[in-house]
Amino acid sequence: MAKVVFTPNIQRHVLCPDAEAPGRTVGEVLANVFTANPQARSYVLDDQAALRRHMTVFVDGSMARDRVRLSDPVAENSVVYVFQALSGG
Repeated sequence: MAKVVFTPNIQRHVLCPDAEAPGRTVGEVLANVFTANPQARSYVLDDQAALRRHMTVFVDGSMARDRVRLSDPVAENSVVYVFQALSGG
């Protein structure tokens, strides 16, 4: 199963501990994580199940390219990082 890590800046807003989940794509892995945590789902994904504009996902150090269908491949031993974009001045 892939390991899913939510960065601390996300966890300040919604409870989403690190998790392990099965899946062959980013979308499948996240769907499995969010089954047990619908509040985190609504924070990370929009109502069409696409990444919200302020979110970014990396799989094994490479940024996921498909932000709409979340079809980027995930291996059995992958690490999926979910980041929230930060801004300020």
